[in-house]
Amino acid sequence: MLKNVPSILNGDILKVLCDMGHGDSLAIVDANYPAMTMGKRVIQVPGSTATDMLKAVMMYFPLDHIMENPALLMAVEKKDRESFGGMGPEIFSQFDAIIHQASGKFTSQISRQDFYDMSRDSYCILQTGEERLYGDIIIYKGPVVS
Repeated sequence: MLKNVPSILNGDILKVLCDMGHGDSLAIVDANYPAMTMGKRVIQVPGSTATDMLKAVMMYFPLDHIMENPALLMAVEKKDRESFGGMGPEIFSQFDAIIHQASGKFTSQISRQDFYDMSRDSYCILQTGEERLYGDIIIYKGPVVS
């Protein structure tokens, strides 16, 4: 155990965050995501939500300040839009608030296929126990600036 580190960030996750370099991406995904098919490295954290994981990660993770869109969400599929009443899922606004509070940036959306392609290239996929649909985000690491 370490002081002042959220227990959701186990040793494997902390190592990944430390080992990642500028421009590497990290995918935080929900329980439905095909993480084992997509990822080179997958860490499963079934007792967590995607928003709690993102909040904990962003305490230590500098977002890429050069990229225009360093935080990407999987856009809602046309067939799912009706179930959200024409609005995006509530989790999108929660992701956006976490990203904005930590970095001053906002999330943007990419197609499902682009999200899948980018997650394959991610340094690591953290698969949470998130049960809400579209509980998936990719973030790009920036440099630590003193």
